[in-house]
Amino acid sequence: MSSIGELAWFKSSYSGSDGDACVEVAMDARAVHVRDSKDQRSPELAVSPAAWNDFVTYAAQA
Repeated sequence: MSSIGELAWFKSSYSGSDGDACVEVAMDARAVHVRDSKDQRSPELAVSPAAWNDFVTYAAQA
């Protein structure tokens, strides 16, 4: 798995312009990583690509 420092993080296009309520996502071959954009040193959540796809599909229906 990639080192956290090597990941290319990006914010959601739905994030507000002030950036105070955002998450960042990064992907590598084995996982999708999610972290709080306000505190990039905070713990991250890493899930399988399949789990991330299920989450995004669910969230889009909400």
